[in-house]
Amino acid sequence: MHRLPGRGFRVPVPEPALAHAPAQDALRVATYNIHKGVRGLGPRKRLEIHNLGLAVESFDADVVCLQEVRLFHHRDARRFQHSRQGWPAEGQADFLAPEGYAVAYRTNAITRHGEHGNALISRWPLGAVGHHDVSDHRFEQRGLLHVPFDWMGRRVHAVVVHFGLMKASRARQAQRLLDLLESEVPAGEAVLVGGDFNDWSEQLDAPLTAAGLVRSPVRASFPSRVPLWSLDRFYVRGLRCTTVEVPRGVAWARMSDHLPVVAEFAWDGQLTTD
Repeated sequence: MHRLPGRGFRVPVPEPALAHAPAQDALRVATYNIHKGVRGLGPRKRLEIHNLGLAVESFDADVVCLQEVRLFHHRDARRFQHSRQGWPAEGQADFLAPEGYAVAYRTNAITRHGEHGNALISRWPLGAVGHHDVSDHRFEQRGLLHVPFDWMGRRVHAVVVHFGLMKASRARQAQRLLDLLESEVPAGEAVLVGGDFNDWSEQLDAPLTAAGLVRSPVRASFPSRVPLWSLDRFYVRGLRCTTVEVPRGVAWARMSDHLPVVAEFAWDGQLTTD
């Protein structure tokens, strides 16, 4: 979908994260918690989904992992239906996908006026979409979105995550992620796990790396106005991170409470196919 910037568009040419063209042999991936496409409270609440669409296009990514994505929300749809740009007619994942990209979306949480979940948009055709409920208690509904795709003639299993706010919940959700990878991903196929881990104290590295996942270099991405914590990150198997960057600035800070993380990967040559 092509979008004209319009007078309300506030995203500048992204620097420094997107200042270079992707390498031809690199898998370019982004992860972004989009805060349901809106910001602010009460009368100051504003619609950001149109700016987010242009931001996603600017990544020029092969794959984008998205969290806090809405398929519908009746109250906000009514609120913004007469705004200058308006509430999108389709779900946010489809709206954000650049023209020609494949889309996978599954709901994690049901709320009073709508729902939200994880999404994956991909330049490459997607395989069967799997959704795994990893809710740890009734106050937080969480899920894993598992979608394979083929890149450079080999299979990559992407998993989009949004872990819980409680330390114990995150530990159990990380174990369920590892159980998923063990049961559904063949040993000779690559893994790309991306999303919002909510891992303030970085306690998840030990169990995930012990299971053979490698964490990409992290950059602070939260909160977006003054980034202090690296909540948004990637863990991989069979891939090697070559670059990782985070765009910053006032325009990016307005769109979500998280900043996007954009990384490039190459094959690491360690996987074997039996």
